Amino acid sequence: MASRISLPRADVGAALRAAARQFRGLDPNDPSRWPAVPRYALCAVVAAAVVVVLWFVWLGGVDEEYQADLGREQSLREDYRTKVARAVNLEQLKKQREQVQQYVLVLEKQLPSKAEMDALLSDINQAGLGRSLQFELFRPGQVEVRDYYAELPIAVRVTGRYHDMGAFAADIANLSRIVTLNNLSIVPQKDGGGLTMDATARTYRYLDADEQAAQRKASAAQAKK
Repeated sequence: MASRISLPRADVGAALRAAARQFRGLDPNDPSRWPAVPRYALCAVVAAAVVVVLWFVWLGGVDEEYQADLGREQSLREDYRTKVARAVNLEQLKKQREQVQQYVLVLEKQLPSKAEMDALLSDINQAGLGRSLQFELFRPGQVEVRDYYAELPIAVRVTGRYHDMGAFAADIANLSRIVTLNNLSIVPQKDGGGLTMDATARTYRYLDADEQAAQRKASAAQAKK
């Protein structure tokens, strides 16, 4: 029968007491002279502290990136929805664009060019004379240039009968070019022979290419200020 081999029993308590004794009387100013167990324990604590600090610092940066990515995700989702809606309605938007362009062309045809302004002023004058009105004042004012068009105010004073003045206003409204009557004032003449109408006729013309370029340049210069 084989004989049993007896192994030495480890005295755990004695080992712990021996390790504990190494922590007594340590010099905190010179850890290099500490016994092995305290030195290794200190290294482990420092390493764990460094790992914990780096972990939280890394997690903080990751959280900021995560929040930023969430914001970008929402923005991209909204952009995607907008583009999908545009894609779905693309044909309808194209038709609306064509309708707007046609409408703009119609309006542009109602705006005289710079060379046609004299003819338009003559048409306004003829409209009054054709209704037996007498012009006491017909004075074009200073041209007011807008972004894409120019506006010309005309001070008008005519005398005549009330119905003729109404017909004159209707004729102005039916001109092929856009002309509006503003600041209307109708008063009886002092001699009782009829009425006097004061008004400001405003007509509009589109800017030619040179005028549009100058206007854009002026607007850009104004924006820089």
